[in-house]
Amino acid sequence: MPKIILNQEIVEDNWVKVDLDAELPTGGKVLLPYPLWIAGEFDASAFEAVGVWVPNDTVFGEEALKLADLPLVAINFPVFSDGRGYTLARQLRERFNYQGELRSIGDVLQDQLFFMSRCGFNSYAVREDKSIEEALTSLKPFSNAYQAALDKRQPLFAERWN
Repeated sequence: MPKIILNQEIVEDNWVKVDLDAELPTGGKVLLPYPLWIAGEFDASAFEAVGVWVPNDTVFGEEALKLADLPLVAINFPVFSDGRGYTLARQLRERFNYQGELRSIGDVLQDQLFFMSRCGFNSYAVREDKSIEEALTSLKPFSNAYQAALDKRQPLFAERWN
């Protein structure tokens, strides 16, 4: 079973990601493609749990408010250099008030994890050819961050005046 980083711990991943054109598995925990989930063309009662994976070119509408009811939302990074997933994560956390597990999937590398965490991710499926143990250490590379983000609402310079 593959492993992921969840809340700064390495754990086994018991979710099955379903590709857009793939046949649905029977039972278990499934990560459905966002377009399939939006269309509602599946029987949720056939699964232990349903989560959604979101393509990085998704534009959220009001239907994204329903994501708050899901235990897991994953955002796909098809290539490490495409940063649109960071924006989607912030939108989910700030605009749509998503409180559940927010996972990065796809071409996820160690160098990205710290910045992903600042945007609201708390779960990471590191690329299979990379060391998940080394990636875990990258979540705390700095003692303090200068910029404001989801994990720190006030920039460092403003703290001096308080």
